[in-house]
Amino acid sequence: MRLLVVEDEKRIADSIKKGLVQEAYAVDVAYDGEAGYDLAASENYDTVILDLMLPKLDGRSLCRKLREEGIQVPILMLTALGELEDKITGLNMGADDYLTKPFAFEELLARIKALTRRPRVAMGTLLVVSDLKLDTVTHTVWRGKKEIHLSRKEFSLLEYLMVNSGRAVTKDQIIEKVWDFDADVLPNTVEVYIGYLRRKLDVAGPESKKLIQTVRGFGYKLE
Repeated sequence: MRLLVVEDEKRIADSIKKGLVQEAYAVDVAYDGEAGYDLAASENYDTVILDLMLPKLDGRSLCRKLREEGIQVPILMLTALGELEDKITGLNMGADDYLTKPFAFEELLARIKALTRRPRVAMGTLLVVSDLKLDTVTHTVWRGKKEIHLSRKEFSLLEYLMVNSGRAVTKDQIIEKVWDFDADVLPNTVEVYIGYLRRKLDVAGPESKKLIQTVRGFGYKLE
């Protein structure tokens, strides 16, 4: 899952990013509204965490511009203002949820998980492909009865492949969804992580079929 944090207080923004990266999210950060708008309008995010009071372009205006352009990414608005009128205004501009500062990171994380689950409600929190299971809440992966221990990046990669099971995805699509915008990632980096995953999945199910297939000249497919 790839998230965008738009927050002008660098300490808060970097703290949020650090916590979310530890939860296996890919996270981009913008420190003003214009930079946030440029990223949100040009990149594909699963959720935007948007501060209300921003320089150059405030959070309400940014949210409204995205919605007017048909960009329906889930938006979680953050603000130090706690008045009901401010919350209503933000929601009316197109925000999906609202969190007042100061907040506990655990609450922020719970709200992000709720928003990112909405587009795939039918799947719930458990993804299943063949004898492979991935729990998006507990971050556990099983093949058959054997638990597979993955790094955060391996988990994010596997989750993306499972969400798109049966469908081929390119290396560029994988990089876009699994790595940060400013990460220095080359196409062979994807090959390396696919190799890591294949080895771990095959060791866990040596008598089962190989789940990750190479689509020659295109990318990869999990089925």
